[in-house]
Amino acid sequence: MVRVPLSPQERQRGERFGSLLRQARGDRSMVEVAAAAGVSAETLRKIETGRAPTPAFFTVAALAHALGLSLDELAAACAEDTGAGEGGQRAMSA
Repeated sequence: MVRVPLSPQERQRGERFGSLLRQARGDRSMVEVAAAAGVSAETLRKIETGRAPTPAFFTVAALAHALGLSLDELAAACAEDTGAGEGGQRAMSA
Protein backbone atom coordinates (compact mmCIF):
# COMPACT_ATOMS: atom_id res chain seq x y z
CA MET A 1 0.00 0.00 0.00
CA VAL A 2 1.34 3.40 -0.98
CA ARG A 3 0.75 6.21 1.48
CA VAL A 4 -0.43 9.48 -0.03
CA PRO A 5 1.83 12.38 1.03
CA LEU A 6 0.32 14.76 3.56
CA SER A 7 -0.87 18.14 2.39
CA PRO A 8 0.65 21.31 3.85
CA GLN A 9 -2.59 21.82 5.81
CA GLU A 10 -2.34 18.33 7.32
CA ARG A 11 1.27 18.97 8.32
CA GLN A 12 0.30 22.31 9.90
CA ARG A 13 -2.51 20.62 11.82
CA GLY A 14 0.00 18.05 13.11
CA GLU A 15 2.33 20.85 14.21
CA ARG A 16 -0.54 22.61 16.01
CA PHE A 17 -1.47 19.37 17.74
CA GLY A 18 2.12 18.81 18.87
CA SER A 19 2.34 22.37 20.15
CA LEU A 20 -0.91 21.94 22.08
CA LEU A 21 0.38 18.78 23.71
CA ARG A 22 3.64 20.49 24.73
CA GLN A 23 1.65 23.38 26.19
CA ALA A 24 -0.69 21.04 28.09
CA ARG A 25 2.27 18.97 29.36
CA GLY A 26 3.69 22.06 31.04
CA ASP A 27 6.45 21.17 33.51
CA ARG A 28 5.75 17.43 33.37
CA SER A 29 8.47 15.43 31.66
CA MET A 30 7.88 13.79 28.32
CA VAL A 31 8.71 10.41 29.88
CA GLU A 32 6.16 10.94 32.68
CA VAL A 33 3.34 11.86 30.28
CA ALA A 34 4.20 9.11 27.82
CA ALA A 35 4.18 6.50 30.61
CA ALA A 36 0.83 7.78 31.90
CA ALA A 37 -0.60 7.48 28.39
CA GLY A 38 0.93 4.07 27.73
CA VAL A 39 2.99 5.21 24.76
CA SER A 40 6.72 5.47 24.28
CA ALA A 41 8.55 8.71 24.94
CA GLU A 42 9.78 8.55 21.33
CA THR A 43 6.19 8.41 20.06
CA LEU A 44 5.29 11.46 22.13
CA ARG A 45 8.45 13.24 20.94
CA LYS A 46 7.53 12.57 17.29
CA ILE A 47 3.99 13.85 17.81
CA GLU A 48 5.12 16.96 19.69
CA THR A 49 7.69 17.86 17.04
CA GLY A 50 5.29 17.27 14.13
CA ARG A 51 7.24 14.31 12.74
CA ALA A 52 4.15 12.13 13.35
CA PRO A 53 1.38 14.53 12.30
CA THR A 54 -1.37 11.89 12.09
CA PRO A 55 -1.20 9.74 15.23
CA ALA A 56 -3.65 6.90 15.74
CA PHE A 57 -6.95 7.72 17.44
CA PHE A 58 -6.23 5.62 20.52
CA THR A 59 -2.84 7.31 20.94
CA VAL A 60 -4.54 10.71 20.81
CA ALA A 61 -7.22 9.56 23.26
CA ALA A 62 -4.62 8.17 25.69
CA LEU A 63 -2.57 11.37 25.58
CA ALA A 64 -5.66 13.52 26.04
CA HIS A 65 -6.64 11.46 29.10
CA ALA A 66 -3.12 11.63 30.58
CA LEU A 67 -3.10 15.42 30.12
CA GLY A 68 -6.66 16.00 31.31
CA LEU A 69 -7.86 17.27 27.93
CA SER A 70 -11.12 16.48 26.18
CA LEU A 71 -11.08 15.14 22.64
CA ASP A 72 -13.58 17.85 21.68
CA GLU A 73 -11.19 20.52 22.95
CA LEU A 74 -8.28 19.03 21.00
CA ALA A 75 -10.32 18.70 17.82
CA ALA A 76 -11.53 22.28 18.04
CA ALA A 77 -8.04 23.61 18.74
CA CYS A 78 -6.54 21.69 15.81
CA ALA A 79 -9.23 22.57 13.29
CA GLU A 80 -7.93 24.37 10.21
CA ASP A 81 -9.82 27.58 11.00
CA THR A 82 -9.16 28.08 14.70
CA GLY A 83 -9.87 31.80 14.64
CA ALA A 84 -6.74 32.25 16.70
CA GLY A 85 -5.01 34.70 14.42
CA GLU A 86 -1.37 34.43 13.42
CA GLY A 87 0.22 31.06 14.06
CA GLY A 88 -3.11 29.23 14.27
CA GLN A 89 -2.76 28.50 17.97
CA ARG A 90 -5.32 29.02 20.66
CA ALA A 91 -4.91 28.91 24.39
CA MET A 92 -6.12 25.76 26.10
CA SER A 93 -6.87 24.96 29.69
CA ALA A 94 -4.78 22.10 30.99
